[in-house]
Amino acid sequence: MQVIPAIDFKDGKVVNLKQGQLEQTTTYSEDPIGMADHWVSQGAERLHLVDLDGAFEGAPVNQKAIATIAQNHPSLTIQLGGGIRSPEVIEAYLAANVNYLIIGTRAVEEPEFVGEMCKRFPGHIIVGLDGLHGMVATKGWTEVTDITVKSLAMLFEADGIAAIVYTDIGKDGMMGGINLHSTKYLASAVNVPVIASGGVTDIKDIEVLLEEDDKVFGDIMGVITGRALYEGTLDLQEAIALTKVWD
Repeated sequence: MQVIPAIDFKDGKVVNLKQGQLEQTTTYSEDPIGMADHWVSQGAERLHLVDLDGAFEGAPVNQKAIATIAQNHPSLTIQLGGGIRSPEVIEAYLAANVNYLIIGTRAVEEPEFVGEMCKRFPGHIIVGLDGLHGMVATKGWTEVTDITVKSLAMLFEADGIAAIVYTDIGKDGMMGGINLHSTKYLASAVNVPVIASGGVTDIKDIEVLLEEDDKVFGDIMGVITGRALYEGTLDLQEAIALTKVWD
């Protein structure tokens, strides 16, 4: 299981939103590119980048900085979400050495788009499912639908997605612990890897996920963590070392 640092871009800065709310934004750095360098120096093998401006505007905003990070670290695996709503955007980011594109809002609004992109860009499409009480949230988490996370996950599994990033927005940015029940439930319902997101507080959350991944609940291939790293309650090197020992 990989520990995946998150870098959320807003107005050219590294930020974190509590439960996806713009009014609850904390700024951690003025230098996203330097922050990526830092996490790589700490042992990160994969980064989770989010263009928050793109998520709210529906089109890429921070593509220059994102492309620079990808070019600076050619061996780094990069997954990117936020404003990924057209094949042209996907093609441009893949050309800039981004490995995986995360389709979120459009996946919910137009599910057939995911299948089309999986055929056009096989092996590069991840679906981001953001949930609240088991229901899917969209548009930067500003709207909660009447669609269940499980039903959409099973639909996209058949399309050939590379993975699912599952974020519990009730936990995200709150440092209150992983929603283990909902993450485990989703991982057991599908045969594609699940990347957990939301609520990581400290090393105990990593331990719990490693224990669950070792059982029969499906493949939890990674966990995304943001605020815990930036607030210093989780040490990235320690977390990565733990995953290596567990393997």
